[in-house]
Amino acid sequence: MNLKMIMAFVADDKTDTVMEAARKAGCTGATVITSVRGEGLVPEKTFLGLDLSAQRDVLLFLVAAPKAREILETIAKAGRFDEDPGSGIAIQIEIEDAVGLKSQEEALIHEIEDSL
Repeated sequence: MNLKMIMAFVADDKTDTVMEAARKAGCTGATVITSVRGEGLVPEKTFLGLDLSAQRDVLLFLVAAPKAREILETIAKAGRFDEDPGSGIAIQIEIEDAVGLKSQEEALIHEIEDSL
C-alpha cells in the first residue's frame, strides 16, 4: 500500500480543529505529541525569564498517498496556517513501508477507492 505521513506542527488551541478537518478529509487516525516547543523566524519574547511562547502539538497522520495532498490542504485551511503567523505548518513524507495497520487496512482501501 502506498502511504504518506503528514506531520502538522500546530498551536495547541488549533489541535482539535485540525484533527476534525483531517478526519473529514479522509484520515483514519492520528498520533498527537503534546506540549512541544518551537521557534519561528522571530524568537518569542520572555518576561522576567519566563517563556511566553505558546504550546504546540505535533500531529502525525499516516494516510493513503492518493488522499495526502487533499488532507494536507484541508488541515492547512482549517488551521489557518497561511493566514495566521505562528498557527502551524504541515509537511508530507513518503513512507517506504509500515506494519501494524491491519485494523485500518479496510478503511484506507475504502478511502482510496472513493478518490478514484
